Amino acid sequence: MADTPRSTGRPAHQNVTFDSNGTTAHGYLALPPGGSGPGVIVIQEWWGLTDHIADIADRLAAEGFVALAPDLYGGNVAHDSAEAFRMMQELPVDRGVELLSGAVDLLLALPEVTSDTVGAVGFCMGGGFVLYLAAKDPRVSAAVPFYGVIQGEVPDFSHLKAEILGHYGERDETIPVATLDGLRKTIERQSGIHPDFRTYPADHAFFNDGRPEVYDAQSSQQAWSSTLDFLHSKLK
Repeated sequence: MADTPRSTGRPAHQNVTFDSNGTTAHGYLALPPGGSGPGVIVIQEWWGLTDHIADIADRLAAEGFVALAPDLYGGNVAHDSAEAFRMMQELPVDRGVELLSGAVDLLLALPEVTSDTVGAVGFCMGGGFVLYLAAKDPRVSAAVPFYGVIQGEVPDFSHLKAEILGHYGERDETIPVATLDGLRKTIERQSGIHPDFRTYPADHAFFNDGRPEVYDAQSSQQAWSSTLDFLHSKLK
């Protein structure tokens, strides 16, 4: 059956629930055609768990990963930037990290996941959460923030174990590229890890092909190709 990977009876695409610090959280799970592979968390933009984020999970699954996109907004999706900003502000960073750590628990407990650690890929707000999660949870070994927005204080990277590949737009006014050097130096000083921050001639959210006003096909393809290579090299 096209919707069921080989070697497993689990549907290839499904909504899942998992425990997160005593509460029930939700997410979208996508399995690879072969039925098993390394685990990757996909972290939403400030809009919510949209079709775009689910599609990214599907794309990762097609490349051999078990991809889980946790729903940080509990089923809500923003319809405009004002609503998205409000919803992002109402999600405390610590609570978001708790939810994401619960998602890591779920992934590593799945029999379909072959890796001992997971990767994390996130966008905008989710890109920031990639860094917060990796700084907090040593089970993340590969962190890929796309134009990650740091909310409030910069994470404490002293316990970071993950290698980092970051993607940023040169025309992104939300995250000026001039600020990346300071973030890089902080990560290096606190953890000894040297992040690979790459910039592209593009705007904020350049990977989001559902937003034609900012989508950049060439930059997206370059960033995606290097992300896949990175994840395949770090997750075994």
